[in-house]
Amino acid sequence: MKDTFKHKGLRQQLVNVLIDKGIKDEAVLKAIGNIPRHLFMDSGFLDHAYQDKAFPIAADQTISQPYTVAFQTELLQVKKESKILEIGTGSGYQAAVLCELGAKVYSIERQQELFKKTSKFLPKLGYRPKKLIFGDGYKGLKEEAPFDGIIVTAGAPFVPKPLLSQLKVGGRLVIPVGDDVQVMTLFIRKGPKEFEKHEFGDFRFVPLLEDKN
Repeated sequence: MKDTFKHKGLRQQLVNVLIDKGIKDEAVLKAIGNIPRHLFMDSGFLDHAYQDKAFPIAADQTISQPYTVAFQTELLQVKKESKILEIGTGSGYQAAVLCELGAKVYSIERQQELFKKTSKFLPKLGYRPKKLIFGDGYKGLKEEAPFDGIIVTAGAPFVPKPLLSQLKVGGRLVIPVGDDVQVMTLFIRKGPKEFEKHEFGDFRFVPLLEDKN
């Protein structure tokens, strides 16, 4: 669990890459500059931790490309104390970014192996989400709703209705929608039944798994 000057230097280079790619939110860039991404990856990938690429982690999942994490987080417009629901905890990297931004983070993971690993690992690094839940992200987290923001970190073939209904008015849902290639989509809740939709081009994600039990 080491974080060296070399790692910090590589992180700064990564932040510069993200700036060049158009990420502007200072708080998001600072969070990515602070988080030891190499600790979220299997040791074989340490050399690749600060490249702007996705990499495999356990349970056939990936740790998202830093640009994608930054892009989605920027769209969420997280403020201190924002109540954020994350669908797909995965490695915990995105949850750590949200914690760095001062959000109250609720995160759902469908893969038991990842859930167990990440729930032990995040607190070791000093990141304490409000709740980590093993369950079906398609259903959201009704008992904690409404949320200021909901972020989906896997490709969804459709937009789950419960997620839209669990947003506050003014809240934002950031979700990659599609089968093979996903379109990054932002929904802003304008009223009880009214949503504004924006699309931001193509991304590739591992699929969002529905609970088959």
